[in-house]
Amino acid sequence: MAAARTGSGSRQGAAGPAAAAARGGVAPVAGRRQRERSDATVEDLLAAARALFAAEGYTAASLDAVCERAGVTKGALYHHFAGKRQLFGAVYAREQQRLADTVTAAYLREDDPWEAVFQGGRAYLEASLDPEVQRITLFDAPGAVGWEAMRELGVNCRDLTLRGIARAIRRGAIAPRPAEPLTSILYGGLSESAMAIARADDPREALQEALADLRVLFDALATGA
Repeated sequence: MAAARTGSGSRQGAAGPAAAAARGGVAPVAGRRQRERSDATVEDLLAAARALFAAEGYTAASLDAVCERAGVTKGALYHHFAGKRQLFGAVYAREQQRLADTVTAAYLREDDPWEAVFQGGRAYLEASLDPEVQRITLFDAPGAVGWEAMRELGVNCRDLTLRGIARAIRRGAIAPRPAEPLTSILYGGLSESAMAIARADDPREALQEALADLRVLFDALATGA
């Protein structure tokens, strides 16, 4: 009887760790699936919000409409976002990342470091012709999230400008100087130009005028000028 009890205990001991391991494997899988569902919900909400903010504007777009378009409940939205302001901020940040990607692609096509900065600036201004970009990033963002938040959320494009200018200085494409002041002048000018283009009666003509003046500025700063 003692031997039988010992054998039984051995079988239980062998099964115990296996069962525990099996249970331990379920938890990470379940957690991963939960994260995937959560991420998918966020993606659906951001896509729906982006479409509505672009079409109707921040004020007119309702959270009810966002939830309906995304196919989620209001509770699901509030689980991920505190409200419309935070949701718009997330959409705005994504728009800024898209702009940064566009600027980077244009920058990388050029070998000359100063010309690369110019082409990045051109791409930034050309993007301001898109009515959806105008609505989200230029017209609604100042009132929806405020200038300070815009600066923080839109830091990617400014950082790209700073890095591009710093590289042009290191490579001798423009004269040595502190990179920060020129970055503020150039990025600030591009931002104002984008707004002017968006509000112009003829945006494409305004774009060409802005690019012509930008070309003069870049040519004047180039060391080979």
